[in-house]
Amino acid sequence: MKFATKAIHAGQHPDESTGAIMTPVYFTSTYVQESPGKHKGFAYARGKNPTRSALERNIAALENAKYGLCFSSGMGASDAVIKLLKPGDEVLAADDLYGGTYRMFMKVFANYGIKFQFVDMADAKNISAHINPNTKLIWTETPSNPMMKIIDIAACSEITKKHKLIHVVDNTFASPYLQNPLNLGADIVMHSATKYLGGHSDVVMGVLCMNDEKLYEQLAFIHNSCGAVPGPMDSFLVLRGIKTLHLRMEQHCINGKIVAESLRNHPKVATVNWPGFADHPGHAIAKKQMKGFGGMISFTLKNKSTEETFRMASSLKIFSLAESLGGVESLISHPASMTHASVPKKERDRLGITDGLLRISTGIEDAGDLVEDLRQAIG
Repeated sequence: MKFATKAIHAGQHPDESTGAIMTPVYFTSTYVQESPGKHKGFAYARGKNPTRSALERNIAALENAKYGLCFSSGMGASDAVIKLLKPGDEVLAADDLYGGTYRMFMKVFANYGIKFQFVDMADAKNISAHINPNTKLIWTETPSNPMMKIIDIAACSEITKKHKLIHVVDNTFASPYLQNPLNLGADIVMHSATKYLGGHSDVVMGVLCMNDEKLYEQLAFIHNSCGAVPGPMDSFLVLRGIKTLHLRMEQHCINGKIVAESLRNHPKVATVNWPGFADHPGHAIAKKQMKGFGGMISFTLKNKSTEETFRMASSLKIFSLAESLGGVESLISHPASMTHASVPKKERDRLGITDGLLRISTGIEDAGDLVEDLRQAIG
């Protein structure tokens, strides 16, 4: 099946008892067993729920994966991956990544003896120089949040396979419609399904997809044992959202291009980070491994003062000043004080996540209205 058909049909079947075309929402905590240990694949809802199982099959199909696991949040999914490790193990992570991931690594798991190195992976060759006998996992994010760096997934995977490491790719910014990391050699794909997969800013969820049976069994054990599972209504909402993923992503890409070019041509804008520009350092790689360049953009004004940045972000009428991304509505955020506040300022400044940086999640409204809203706010 092609992507659009998979988005609507994969992993789902009309309800056997009623013929309902939509997967029912199974509100139950437990399931009747025929005899002790003998059941129809469902025993207790923390382990499995039919609505969640349909969603897991659906997302796995979109990522060309054999297995999918849904979690109560993207952080719950990331947490499960790090629980594959033990004290003394080391993780190499991209230096520009979601602030919540950085916070979990450094404020939670570092306390349990797991070590983290943050490396510029825009050049995959940098990775090999930092691998040592304790390195067990490589964590990449492409496009990155919020600087829109691009990592060559295939080149990174080649290195991880050589050293027998687990390669995880946070694919949230691209979605399965634009990029499939497992096809490029990655071992695990992570999504915050809160974002593009759900697409309507009404659900919080995380996803892991993989092909390796052993990895799946380990993660499924953690999933069930630690219990970061989503409820059936959340699963239904993401299933429903995915049915229009391909249509939404096409419009996000169209609007993203228009907004990025408009910002770049504005006399009061200093820099615009968007991988669709031919002179973006990662453009060639993005063009090779992505179907489109997406709707995520970050930029700075020529007047880089915090006051002017805050004034502009608060003057928008269609864009909403809010955290998160990937919904049908356009959002703007200030990473330094919002999504990346947990990253030390010195490190933020080194990465370019300055007090003057703003990040846009371009929605699917009329592009002309979005451009005009930015123009009137910038002044």
